[in-house]
Amino acid sequence: MGQSSEGCALIRRLPFVVYTSGIVETNQLQDDARTWDESAPLVRLTPETVREIWSKTYNREGKPDWSHILPYYKESMVFQDTIQRIEGKKEFTKMCRRLTDRCEQLNMDILSVSANETEIFFDWKMQMIFRKTPSTPVFGCTRLTIDEEGRIARQRDYYDLWGDIFNGIPGWRRIYRRFVKRLFG
Repeated sequence: MGQSSEGCALIRRLPFVVYTSGIVETNQLQDDARTWDESAPLVRLTPETVREIWSKTYNREGKPDWSHILPYYKESMVFQDTIQRIEGKKEFTKMCRRLTDRCEQLNMDILSVSANETEIFFDWKMQMIFRKTPSTPVFGCTRLTIDEEGRIARQRDYYDLWGDIFNGIPGWRRIYRRFVKRLFG
């Protein structure tokens, strides 16, 4: 792989390609992926920048691209959701790639964002479109824990995966809700 634009030299290969300046095109992570230069200074994460950065990740015309947010994560970061716990940026990147490969399209609408000095919370609606299945909205929220260097040390996603999926299946919604109510009150 040569140079993508004037003045950009390849400095190393990761799961994605990193160049010494700006955003460059590559197909290492996915077709038409964008790669962010990790040596460039990061913009401070605030509710406004999180809304802007995450909105670029999930687009309306295809698969998501996490390459521009990956530099914000610490190498030793921890991700956890209702399904899994992943330790390390390398494993998190692999999880993102698996999700991209499984979905035909994945969109996210950020409904609200709030923050304090060390945490950022955002409420979202994610629309997942898989092969041979109707689109499924999932509602949830994310808590990002920011370290002293301004990087994401922990990401915790909260959502009711089965409730949101069963809501879209005629007949199952009532059965699932009755089961949950009986079991949990």
